Amino acid sequence: MSHSITIARVGSNFEREPLVRPFGFKGGYQTEIWQSAALLESASGRRGLGLCTQGVLWSDAQVFAGHSESGGNALMYAVTERALQMLNGQSFTDPIALLEATRHEVFAYAKKITGHPGLRETFALNALVGVDFAAWLLYAAEHGITAFDELVPAAFRPALAHRHARVASIPLAAYAIPIEEIRAMVEAGSFFIKIKLGQPGSQADMLEKDKARISAIHAAIGHARTPYTASGKLPYYFDANGRYESKDTLLRLLDHARAIGAFDQIAVVEEPFPEELEIDIRDIPVRIAADESAHTDKDALARIEMGYTAIALKPIAKTFSMSLKIAKLAHERGVPCFCADLTVNPLLVEWNKAVAARLAPFPGLGLGLVETNGHQNYKNWGAMRRHHPAPDAPWATTRRGVFELDADYYARSGGIFAPLPHYTQLVTPGAA
Repeated sequence: MSHSITIARVGSNFEREPLVRPFGFKGGYQTEIWQSAALLESASGRRGLGLCTQGVLWSDAQVFAGHSESGGNALMYAVTERALQMLNGQSFTDPIALLEATRHEVFAYAKKITGHPGLRETFALNALVGVDFAAWLLYAAEHGITAFDELVPAAFRPALAHRHARVASIPLAAYAIPIEEIRAMVEAGSFFIKIKLGQPGSQADMLEKDKARISAIHAAIGHARTPYTASGKLPYYFDANGRYESKDTLLRLLDHARAIGAFDQIAVVEEPFPEELEIDIRDIPVRIAADESAHTDKDALARIEMGYTAIALKPIAKTFSMSLKIAKLAHERGVPCFCADLTVNPLLVEWNKAVAARLAPFPGLGLGLVETNGHQNYKNWGAMRRHHPAPDAPWATTRRGVFELDADYYARSGGIFAPLPHYTQLVTPGAA
């Protein structure tokens, strides 16, 4: 039986992580990513420490465009700090209920400090990721929970009932990734690659650039083979981040894919349209996934009713609590889910992987899917990996395009309950 937990102390801090090269999507480019840590300590002295990778460009491109890169990051961090101060002295019995009781006020504050009344709720949810993980880990510490399966409340377990022996590890081909690197990914064993579309410029410019990009990629890897699909061909995963402003423009892109022989390999097109374009998409002849537009379970239901036939879950960007609610809703309606990345740090990859390992197999593949592209994009990825509690475990790294998840992986829950000395020191200087 859950007991009431009083939050007696809070803390936070952040680190700035530079990228290897400017990272392009949504028509913009970022050069660094802030990693924040949030601490919740109970009256009993137990702690929960949650991490967050800030995705300002992903969560609200207008905020990113309207400020310096550091300014946008500072605004999101300020929202995290505000949430922590709101929780200081509060009591809770259930992390999901705690998020529900907090997120509306936090969202209102985020609108105020960004000066953006049309702010996307994902900006506030992204800022709450570390706070939410801290609440879950404090809850686990208070109740003696040391396994992920025990942590998931009973109502949400049917949506996370699988235990995959392997999940596909999805790398990212952003705008600036050279074709040679994409070919090298495939040669190294990757078989499900996320390709960023929606390049900068007018709709006409974007379409021509995207057609050229697909042509070049298909010419480079279209002949490759994989044991994970019935056809033996590589599945393509396109992500347009809401840049296609009409159904007609997307259909023209699909016509081009058909003309070059790539159409049958399109497994999913993620978030092609702007969120405000609420149109029925059931006549589009490919699987369309919702990502940013599915801020909450309510939004996910609206997308499913428009004809979206997959959901990109982001425990590491929309909070674990909200992702559980979305996963439950999708499961009940037979809509497949997978876990998409936000170029998160190695520890957050494990939270994403914990969910992906338990989702129903993605159609046509027979295994779970988790995107992870931090190794491609962070300048100091090797150093970041040293903060992982088991960096050398076989299940902690991609091998031939998959994470192999053995009994040790499940016994240790991917290390998500392990102490994190580096981040503990970050939020409580002088402590271990």
